Amino acid sequence: MPVAGAKQTVLRELAGWEGVAVQPHRFGGTEWVLGKREIGHIHGDALVDIPFPKRVRDEVVAGGEAERHHVLPESGWVSVWLRTEEDVARATRLLRRSYELAVSQKERMEARG
Repeated sequence: MPVAGAKQTVLRELAGWEGVAVQPHRFGGTEWVLGKREIGHIHGDALVDIPFPKRVRDEVVAGGEAERHHVLPESGWVSVWLRTEEDVARATRLLRRSYELAVSQKERMEARG
């Protein structure tokens, strides 16, 4: 059973992250983007999906922090089902990691000109 209010909890947390915009996700739900790069998205109070490079996905899945994406298991995406408050906190930590990777990539691209 989903955690009531999970979406609002995550939205409040990400609202303070510099450069992050919130918009509707193309498959339903709400997504966060930094520039053109998606940080992740949430489906109601039930599920967060987060993109990572496959090496990071493998690490996250092996560590039990998330599972392979529920629809695209061979991609770099992971899914976190929000069944407990700890799941919500873990999803937020993983979204932060995705954000930090996006910031690093953006800085590298800007440095190249």
